[in-house]
Amino acid sequence: MEAPKATVQRARSLRRRLTPPEARLWVALRRRALDWRFRRQHPIGPYVLDFYCDRARLAVEVDGAMHGIGDAPERDARRDAWLAQRGVRTLRLPAALIRDDLDAALRMIDHWARGLE
Repeated sequence: MEAPKATVQRARSLRRRLTPPEARLWVALRRRALDWRFRRQHPIGPYVLDFYCDRARLAVEVDGAMHGIGDAPERDARRDAWLAQRGVRTLRLPAALIRDDLDAALRMIDHWARGLE
């Protein structure tokens, strides 16, 4: 899917400043801890996905504490619905899970990528 030039530029910028949980997950995904190929900070339409696997049509979002505050839950729901309309499933993982139990997070990603959610 195409993305506007501004979204592509924002994705490039975000790749240079991953949060610690995003960086930890990226290292594991990049080392092929799973049999799935992921892209980080992938632009799609007006959005930048934390991680995206094209083969599984799966977006993995790392949600910190800010995702539960204010209108963030509604924005996340709109984004997830927009992606779902285009055949992309969204798995939201708490940043604390990646920090505290990376293996469990990777198992969950693999489970969803296989379509077993």
